[in-house]
Order: sequence, then C-alpha cells, then structure tokens
Amino acid sequence: MSDITRVAQAMIHHEEDQRDRIAHFLKVTAYARLIALRETDDPALQELIELAALTHDIGIRPSLEKYNSAAGPWQEKEGPPLAQAMLSELGLPQDRISRICWLIGHHHTLNPIDGLDHQILIEADFLVNSDEGGLPLSAITSFRDAYFRTATGISLLNHLFKLN
Repeated sequence: MSDITRVAQAMIHHEEDQRDRIAHFLKVTAYARLIALRETDDPALQELIELAALTHDIGIRPSLEKYNSAAGPWQEKEGPPLAQAMLSELGLPQDRISRICWLIGHHHTLNPIDGLDHQILIEADFLVNSDEGGLPLSAITSFRDAYFRTATGISLLNHLFKLN
C-alpha cells in the first residue's frame, strides 16, 4: 500500500465523523495533485505535496479543543506534533516528515512562500476554501493576484470562478 493511501486512511480515521473536514482535505489533495503533476516532473516532490495536502489541517481538532477556534495560527501550532507522530508511526522517512510538518506549520503563512511545495499547498487550499467559503469574486481575484504563482493554479481559479 502506498504512503499516500496509508496517510489518507490515517487522516480519515483521525477525523472520524467530520465529513466536511474529510471532504476538504481530499479536495485540497486532488487540486494539489493536479497542480503538482502540471508544474513539476519530480515524482518525489509530487508525492510530498500530496502527503502535505492530506495532512495540512490535522491541527484543527486540537485547536478546537484547546482554543475553541480553528484559526490558522492555532492549526499551524497544533498540527505539526500530531503529524510527526502519525507519519512516524506509519514509517515515513524523517526528512519527508520534517518537510510535511513544516508545510503544515506554514499552510496559512503567505509571506514568504518557501518552495514550490508550499506554493502549491497554498493554492490548492485556497481553491477549496474560496469555493467552500463563498468568497466574493473581488476577494478571490485579489488573492489570486497577490499569491498565486503557478500557471495551473491560476488557470484553475480563473476557470472555476470565470475570472479574467
């Protein structure tokens, strides 16, 4: 069984009855995969991006329990230790775990965006959040112009929301 399959199963178990959160991380993973396949020909980087997308919101549950909030800074604080434990238990290599944990700890941090993996995670998460959150088109356009850098992410956002 692939690392992606094992991590997806672990995340589904972690979120148990939280259908919206499971659907969210699966949608983010689908967009991240699509963007990564178009933006890099490095299979290891593509897999890393998918693993980070699967686990990016792992900190929501403890954030809600500890702070009664799922705000980005709490997710970024609480997520990496949980991911470290989960991914270690699944036997992923430590260098890969370290980068995934860094990405989880920065998936709401927009300045600076550090690397293609971080860029793709930001874009994939925004694609889903903008749809789920019903953001106004002006906010979506402003975010695109300020933070989207991949041709694939820009094209997806433009097509989904019929932007210029």
